[in-house]
Amino acid sequence: MNDAASAPTPAPAPRKRARVRAPELIGKGGWLNTGGKEITLADLRGRIAILDFWTFCCINCLHVLDELRELEEKHRDTVVIIGVHSPKFVHEAEHAAVVDAVERYQVHHPVLDDPELATWKQYAVRAWPTLVVIDPEGYIVAQHAGEGHAHAIARLVEELEAEHEAKGTLRRGDGPYVAPEPVAGALRFPGKALLLPSGNLLVSDSTRHQLVELAADGESVVRRIGSGERGFAGDSFSEPQGLALLPDGRVVVADTVNHALRTYDPATGHVETVAGTGRQWWQGSPTSGPALEVDLSSPWDVAWWQGRVWIAMAGVHQLWTWDPEAGTVEVAAGTTNEGLLDGPAAEAWFAQPSGLAAAGDRLWIADSETSALRYVEAADEGYVIKSAVGTGLFDFGHRDGDAAQALLQHPLGVTALPDGSVAVSDTYNHALRRYDPATGQVSTLATDLREPSDAVLVGEDIVVVESARHRLTRLRLPEEAVRVDAVAHRTQRAATEVAPGTLRLDVVFQAPVGQKLDTRYGPSTRLLVSSTPPELLAGGEGAGTDLFRELALNSDVTEGVLHVSAMAASCDDDPANEYPACHVHQQDWGVPVRVTADGAARLPLVLAGMDAEG
Repeated sequence: MNDAASAPTPAPAPRKRARVRAPELIGKGGWLNTGGKEITLADLRGRIAILDFWTFCCINCLHVLDELRELEEKHRDTVVIIGVHSPKFVHEAEHAAVVDAVERYQVHHPVLDDPELATWKQYAVRAWPTLVVIDPEGYIVAQHAGEGHAHAIARLVEELEAEHEAKGTLRRGDGPYVAPEPVAGALRFPGKALLLPSGNLLVSDSTRHQLVELAADGESVVRRIGSGERGFAGDSFSEPQGLALLPDGRVVVADTVNHALRTYDPATGHVETVAGTGRQWWQGSPTSGPALEVDLSSPWDVAWWQGRVWIAMAGVHQLWTWDPEAGTVEVAAGTTNEGLLDGPAAEAWFAQPSGLAAAGDRLWIADSETSALRYVEAADEGYVIKSAVGTGLFDFGHRDGDAAQALLQHPLGVTALPDGSVAVSDTYNHALRRYDPATGQVSTLATDLREPSDAVLVGEDIVVVESARHRLTRLRLPEEAVRVDAVAHRTQRAATEVAPGTLRLDVVFQAPVGQKLDTRYGPSTRLLVSSTPPELLAGGEGAGTDLFRELALNSDVTEGVLHVSAMAASCDDDPANEYPACHVHQQDWGVPVRVTADGAARLPLVLAGMDAEG
């Protein structure tokens, strides 16, 4: 026998990658899901570590948590996912709130509470969510911002497993995750509530993936609807939120993590899917059509208004509608750009709309990420969007008075009141607020609530969903407001110092191994740039297909925020495959900048890969 013929084929040499030594993990809030143990990078040596920089207000972060679940299960003996909680809002820096969020969203891996953004700064992170991959020897080998990267990271994990198995540097075994003790109770992080014609209350028990019917006292459980396990088949739900009563007596449910609308019939107990496919909507997918054939994205609330169900589509910063008679869905307002921009519905910008309330000729909206109260109104030329309270993504607080200067903090619910005013579930201020359109004034109705996420009128009372106290709380609508000392905040992220004149913006994207940019139907990349204030940019704003841009900074404006939205589509690079698998990678950045003489002339934002010039 020929020795050469019998020799095994040598394994391909591992590809060269840029490697940067990973900084230590530090956070003043300490560790969760570890049984009280602190974790260091040395503890992770021999394992593949994936750092997930997230904050619990961020819908894109919640999408990534769901994307990572399969990877986490499949590679649990080699991969350790570490959540690094990096707050945007002041409330998110409270340790107790992070503890609640980890349970609420069923995070089954260790979490570092980093309220001062220490680890965020060490890793030069610029956006929520960001994923950083660290190899078994403690080096950073990849960084990804935004959603849609799970397939690429799974491929990289398999490469790293093979490479370090061969080198003897891979260590298999149980990870450091320690599950917390389960807690009993009728509700666990309820989301929304609805008054049924019977006088009972229906509540979305979000963390337990159920609906719960409570008696009129708001406490006694009449029945539970749903298996209680995360799922889409039969009567199972996945983190349901919004509820609305249809004219025929059925209840439409925003089945948020299933990206679907379901109906529940209180008379028969029947649950049916009426919109959505169970898949998340991505750029380029249809935005109208038969309801059961069109993908949705994290519907958070629903309301019956003007003969249709309106949907707060938090995942893509839009409003959609479902027409039960025609069996169709379509976009009603919003461009998918994240921000606060009023005007014609097709041109408006939202940021995670999370609460809806119909009131005559207006549909009120709790636009959570802009800490804003907004509304839809019919006009001669179609629907228009207007803002009553709130100015943008980075200003929030608790301030009453004239609506033009009033502040909210991440409101999730809005309720129409009999006198024409609206109550706002001001979630991160733990308060119930009121806006009166007749006077243009904002006041506080109640404080000392715990993350109120919705409220429903019951007679002369208002029943508030205290999500983080796991209960409904009945309040008598007060005649006078509560006095609250005004507090104003801005997001605490440090500004990036940039040089005056021309700023080179580079969005770094490297297609995953075995894939290439998908150019079959035209450009596979998209870049959209704007600023707050708009005067910050003297040139370079707008849309384009290149992932780089020369931005001209206005010499008269010294600070502001650059809003950058990038998308790239990649497909399997196999000429023999007529129908290659394709993936969309996308992220929105809001980058606070300050113009200084010794600032940087280049702003790199990593969508996927490593910045070669960094």
